[in-house]
Amino acid sequence: MTTTIVVAGKGGTGKTSISALLVQVLSKKGVVLAIDADPATNLNQALGVDPGSTVGRIREDMTRDIQAGTLSPSISKPDYLEGQIRAALVESKGFDLLSIGRPEGPGCYCAANNMLRMSVDKLGRGYRYVVIDSEAGMEHISRQTTRDVDVLVIVSDPTQRSIRTAADIKGLIGEMRTRVGQIALVINRSPDGLPPEIARAAEKYGFGSPLTIGQDPNLAGLEIKGRPTTELPADSPLRLGVADLVARLGL
Repeated sequence: MTTTIVVAGKGGTGKTSISALLVQVLSKKGVVLAIDADPATNLNQALGVDPGSTVGRIREDMTRDIQAGTLSPSISKPDYLEGQIRAALVESKGFDLLSIGRPEGPGCYCAANNMLRMSVDKLGRGYRYVVIDSEAGMEHISRQTTRDVDVLVIVSDPTQRSIRTAADIKGLIGEMRTRVGQIALVINRSPDGLPPEIARAAEKYGFGSPLTIGQDPNLAGLEIKGRPTTELPADSPLRLGVADLVARLGL
């Protein structure tokens, strides 16, 4: 059975770094499909792999071919899209990466989005885990690109603005048809434990006891050198925090 984990949060909170470490940790337990659903497409850098083609580009090409009448009638559109998505996978040890990207042209993509959702759902069933690095607004979920979520990890920094964004994301999930199992709040880059003001705000918005991860002194050096987040040392606060998160969630 596949477990789907979505990592969301305001930009700049470290959700991509946490997503990459989740992929690395979970890949030791089973093969992972990592999906970069953030238009910034930085997950490949955090994982240390090439970006590959994007689903947005595939969708644009398919829409263009349909409009031009050049798509072969001998193959169904869903089968064509699924084949192109599988070809776009970047394969690595323990995980595959799929980058969603963004549409690059005007027009309505409702039919293509529906086929995309079905293709990603079908693809994901072949993996033990699916880890999705979400865009801040979780628009791919609001478009129903992803049907069900077993674990939603919302990443915040220790600021009231970021906590309110986390609460907005939690509220958005409640308004959509998407089924969500566990919801976990992570306060990242907290310099000295969990500030009482942030703890009260988390309780106010119904998050319970959030997981707190301290500022990681190792991360800046890796980013300056262009090295992946997955090269953080074993005693890195961020790495230890993600291991704690995996244990808390029973993954």
